[in-house]
Amino acid sequence: MLTFLLTQTADKITPRPSGEIPMNKPTKTQSSPHPRGTKATEPLLPRKDWPQLYMDSVIWDAHACLPLLPNYDCSALERHRAAGATYVSVNVGMDFNPLSQCIRVIAGFRDWIKRHPDHYVLADTLADIHRAKKEGKLAIGFDLEGSVMLDDDLAMLGLYRDLGVRQMHLAYNRDNQIAGGCFGKNQGLTKLGRQVVQEINRVGIIMDCSHSAKQTSLDVMEVSTKPVVFSHSNAKALCDHPRNIDDEQIKAVGRTGGIVAITGIGPFLGADIATDTIIRHVDYMVERIGVAHVGIGIDYSFDQDHSDLPAGEDPALWWPKVKGAEFNFSTLRFVSPERLPDIAAGLLKHGYKDADVIAIMGGNFMRVAEVCWK
Repeated sequence: MLTFLLTQTADKITPRPSGEIPMNKPTKTQSSPHPRGTKATEPLLPRKDWPQLYMDSVIWDAHACLPLLPNYDCSALERHRAAGATYVSVNVGMDFNPLSQCIRVIAGFRDWIKRHPDHYVLADTLADIHRAKKEGKLAIGFDLEGSVMLDDDLAMLGLYRDLGVRQMHLAYNRDNQIAGGCFGKNQGLTKLGRQVVQEINRVGIIMDCSHSAKQTSLDVMEVSTKPVVFSHSNAKALCDHPRNIDDEQIKAVGRTGGIVAITGIGPFLGADIATDTIIRHVDYMVERIGVAHVGIGIDYSFDQDHSDLPAGEDPALWWPKVKGAEFNFSTLRFVSPERLPDIAAGLLKHGYKDADVIAIMGGNFMRVAEVCWK
């Protein structure tokens, strides 16, 4: 299989052929390391204190990250299942990860899920998610963060969809040949990018705009004929970070019938990662676009010591320093999966109705998936 290295100008990311795979990964004969991140990083609310609606409803986490290693042991996802989650979308590649790596990661994750049928289900349909809820299992889908791994080939979208990718955005922080990233030059969709959005709609993948430039997100929402989401983004008005989104973007995604999913990464929340802070961002979105357009995508990274950045890539290019909200992996604060039942309880405590909490914690994403996955 042809492999790729990523080369960059100041803001453009383009693929070039190479004989090597530039990533921190085992060779074909090695197995991946035993997983880290299997232990809870904060207390889990005792099950007796979980709201009944939480135990009865589909709980959807729109984004999480495992190390992008072939044949990786995904046991850390048990933390989501133990916290009552029904579905989690797991990243399988970013713009700096070559196509060959993304395919091998997907193959390994699929194989691991298949070998653990008692607790996990690869979600192909909504029926799989309902079955997972009924049987106490965790349904898993994949997402892509960027579009370089398409190799400018629209046919790759159908392949990724068939392999389990159910959600994707088109640029990871930097501009590329398809779309603009949030740390780029506010590039919009290219001609090819518009075709990609149309094909994403056609093959049945949820169109995401997190990490995207504002103009790209507005272009996506103009082109898409199906609901669009921000799978892990917060309100810029509450935390002025380039990864967050402003009112124009928030209102535009609401008009598509889509969702803004609140993320639990410290620099995007603001002063702290308390449940009340998460709910402040929920409140902000609800006040502008209504309960039907808000969800949760905590973006928990299960191994914060592992880097998926290929050798030779500059971290500062992909995660530039932002005054007052530095993105330093060694000190980064994450809301963990253990917080999910506490978020539901907190929403009820703040006066949200049962139906509203059910919608925010998963019902809204089920509605969007029903439209987009067809």
